[in-house]
Amino acid sequence: MRATSTILIAEDEAAIAETVAYALRLEGYAVEHVLLGGDVAPRVRAGGIDLVVLDVGLPDVTGFDVCRALRAFSEVPVVFLTARGAEIDRVVGLELGADDYVTKPFSPRELVARVRARLRRPSGGGPTRWDAAGEFEHDREGRRFRYRGQLLDLTRYEYGVLEALLMRPGAVLTRAQLMDRVWGDALESSDRTVDTHIKTLRAKLRAVNVRREGDRDNDDPIRTHRGVGYSLDPGG
Repeated sequence: MRATSTILIAEDEAAIAETVAYALRLEGYAVEHVLLGGDVAPRVRAGGIDLVVLDVGLPDVTGFDVCRALRAFSEVPVVFLTARGAEIDRVVGLELGADDYVTKPFSPRELVARVRARLRRPSGGGPTRWDAAGEFEHDREGRRFRYRGQLLDLTRYEYGVLEALLMRPGAVLTRAQLMDRVWGDALESSDRTVDTHIKTLRAKLRAVNVRREGDRDNDDPIRTHRGVGYSLDPGG
């Protein structure tokens, strides 16, 4: 494993790209920069990129198109950087598989903090502790989950939703409670954001079930309580 994570910035505004690159390098990250969206997928395919900071308004293709192309072959974390503040744009980006969304104007320190949080992994110095909860296993230090023995590749917020539900198995958490526990630092999120992440989280859990036992719709551990919220049955 490389000691230094490499961040790819896709941003056509030189001043913004330089500000972001400077802030990331101060934190010890290696930084690469491209101007066009069409250059992102080939660079990620070449290997060695740990996270992409992706502007939505690129001159050749949209950041949404770039993210869609990336998700066809890679789970590299993506943080959108954009001047767009409308809720629909945030929701579209998250539905396409982005891990976070920072709206211009932004604080470089906030962006670096979000990058650091996404890249955080368990440090060395002893075996990883996995806490079992039914068919789920939780590595709290590494912020990871396994489901039915399979490691889940979760976004920051998918992880937060699953963690919140597993903290109180069977208990119904309202959308407002999930918003407060998972999106407490995101001032412009909404109920639809919760529903979107429940949908993508369910898809990842269902994919594990399909690989193990075929297409079984009844294996969904997340329960919807209409007009109220969600609960989770850990099984086992």
